[in-house]
Amino acid sequence: MMNKEDMLKKLADCVCDMEDEEIVDAVQEYLAAGYDPQEGLLNGLVEGMRRASELYEEGEYFVPELIVCSDAMYAGIGELQKALPEDAQETIGKVVIGVVEGDTHDIGKNLVRIMLETGGFEVHDLGRDVPISAFVQYVKDHDVDILCMSSLMTTTMSGMEQVIIELKKEGLRDKVKVMVGGAPVSAAFAEKIGADGYTRNAIEAVAFAKKLVEVK
Repeated sequence: MMNKEDMLKKLADCVCDMEDEEIVDAVQEYLAAGYDPQEGLLNGLVEGMRRASELYEEGEYFVPELIVCSDAMYAGIGELQKALPEDAQETIGKVVIGVVEGDTHDIGKNLVRIMLETGGFEVHDLGRDVPISAFVQYVKDHDVDILCMSSLMTTTMSGMEQVIIELKKEGLRDKVKVMVGGAPVSAAFAEKIGADGYTRNAIEAVAFAKKLVEVK
């Protein structure tokens, strides 16, 4: 029988190797052994997607491969969520998240959304290619703690700054904390546009979001 580390590696391998049919059996085997669902998500499924993203950045994988990897991850998540108690924890904050206008790359955004939800946040996902006005309007109409924006293209990064500018114009900037992320984004860029922070990955995003809620 495999130990926990072997099982977590198997979960990660299923995602990274695009085994979207085998993943459900692997998750069921992991849960039947009595291991923690959240650890399976973080150190198994998300780890596999992180590896797949690295292969994409290195030119080994392309968008079609990433899509199948994400299909495998979501299939695994669906199975893991059955083992998570619905009232596992009360909501610690409300987040609205989306990919900025002109950009349709949303795998990273989806990972962050899943991790935030698992971390206890209520998340509203505006999707990809989100107009500047839609971000601003949502903050205006809803009681939101954090606004998360992502971009995978340097040509769309300016949209993040424009959203912050519009929030200031509407007198909403102090109402919400702003987090930004994505491959071309950096901490220096976040500081330059007046965001509250930047994180490199979904795991860091959860920790940072919790800090922002505490500060707020």
